[in-house]
Amino acid sequence: MFIGMGSLFVKERGGITDTGVATAWGAVITVNIYTFGHISGAHINPAVTFALALVGQFPWKHVLIYVIAEVVGAILASLTLLFLFDGENMRIMLTLPPGPNPAADLKVVVWELIISFMYAMANYGAKVDPRSTKELSGVAVGTAIFFCILVAGEITGASMNPARSLGPAIMTGNYSKIWIYVLSPVVGSVAAAAIFFVLLMPKNKEITDQDKQPETALISEDASRHSVNLNLNHFFSQEFKSSSVSTRELRV
Repeated sequence: MFIGMGSLFVKERGGITDTGVATAWGAVITVNIYTFGHISGAHINPAVTFALALVGQFPWKHVLIYVIAEVVGAILASLTLLFLFDGENMRIMLTLPPGPNPAADLKVVVWELIISFMYAMANYGAKVDPRSTKELSGVAVGTAIFFCILVAGEITGASMNPARSLGPAIMTGNYSKIWIYVLSPVVGSVAAAAIFFVLLMPKNKEITDQDKQPETALISEDASRHSVNLNLNHFFSQEFKSSSVSTRELRV
């Protein structure tokens, strides 16, 4: 949140363009996934946490603490930016339709639904599906974020994340249209979860050896090679001992 929202201030100063903002968001999400994905799953998004729990992919007992952590993280990021960029236009942190003629609420809702759906599908497919290449999960999700922000950033602010919108809204006291940025990402993420885990996710019995992760296959292959090497070493060791014994007997 800190890097992504901070890039908006840099853009306001003319340091980067919309592409730079999209790159900052995509890159920091990618880094977070590779850094914390193996620890917490790196949801970073209450909508994703809720959707995963709804389809049985995440325990309900952990939902509240995850959502609190995600929102508190966004609040702290907003508070830090308020301190560092004191005196500047704090409104740019908000996910509001920009421009003198902002898009109508219905269009903003539809935009946020679409990009939240796309982001969530990338999240589930790259990070959760056992058939996916996990080494590229961060790149896949980060790239999805990049393109969604690049396309919708100037229209809706491209939230896709209730925490992303709630953090700066709470710190600035501006809750204008906040319902859109809480409701739309949740609906989009839940819709993606329903489609992915009901229609696309393989059942346990359907996951064959071909569906296993490449790293699993490599580990199995390495284990087989190691076993063969041990057997060969044992064989040659025994042969060498037998040869030595025979040689001594001949000398005697």
